Amino acid sequence: MALFLYSQNNILVTSEHSIQSKKVPAAFDGYTIVQLSDLHSKSFGDRQSRLVEKVEKAKPDLIVFTGDVIDSRRYNEEPSLILMEELVKIAPVYYVTGNHEWHSGKFAQLETALTDIGVHVMRNTVELLTNGNESIQLIGIDDPANAEGQSERDAVEKRIQEAISNQKNDDHFQILLSHRPELFTLYSEYGIDLVFSGHAHGGQFRFPFIGGLIAPHQGLLPEYTAGVYEAEQTKMIVNRGLGNSLFPFRLFNLPEIVVVKLGSVE
Repeated sequence: MALFLYSQNNILVTSEHSIQSKKVPAAFDGYTIVQLSDLHSKSFGDRQSRLVEKVEKAKPDLIVFTGDVIDSRRYNEEPSLILMEELVKIAPVYYVTGNHEWHSGKFAQLETALTDIGVHVMRNTVELLTNGNESIQLIGIDDPANAEGQSERDAVEKRIQEAISNQKNDDHFQILLSHRPELFTLYSEYGIDLVFSGHAHGGQFRFPFIGGLIAPHQGLLPEYTAGVYEAEQTKMIVNRGLGNSLFPFRLFNLPEIVVVKLGSVE
């Protein structure tokens, strides 16, 4: 049983997705994005070697991290910073906060450390990613755990509005990094093309015909736990995450690396 549980929480798997859109510029056809999420300070070998090796194998043009790089209950930033030090050697790394960063009360020092390493910390901002003469938009927003005096949905909506308020070109293919998958309907209202999210830990336990068992802010039998979801023109990819938090192990739900290839459709 111990060996089985160890394997369930330490064997890394890669999930591959293809996202095709008329809005993807020809220069971004085949553009590869690796998404990681919810590390919770977990280690995968010396200097995160097993995880880094799999990321490197994917040959990403971009690496995105969608929150909870640390765990607020047992704060230890070293494994997370080691991972980031290795990832920035592979491709540009863009990161947004999760709820654990805010609950830890230590995000200010973590943000400084990440920035010093070379990680792009996105806080309700937009980056224009350029390849040749063409570009796409990357939007990154803070997790609403630090919001005061408003609902989490309202806080996230305000942050999306803040990020895109100065953008003059609405024709770009837009990618949103946001920790919370349960707000998918909000993301689709803004017509965002592709959302990367995490937080749900794949539902912790996964079963055939049922899916995930439980997820934060979604409760029992959650709707958004893993894979690709679609609404209108918006697609959301939910990463099952790498580590654990309150509950110490996962079942039939291996730690996940997501690899996405963009496709240009004429």
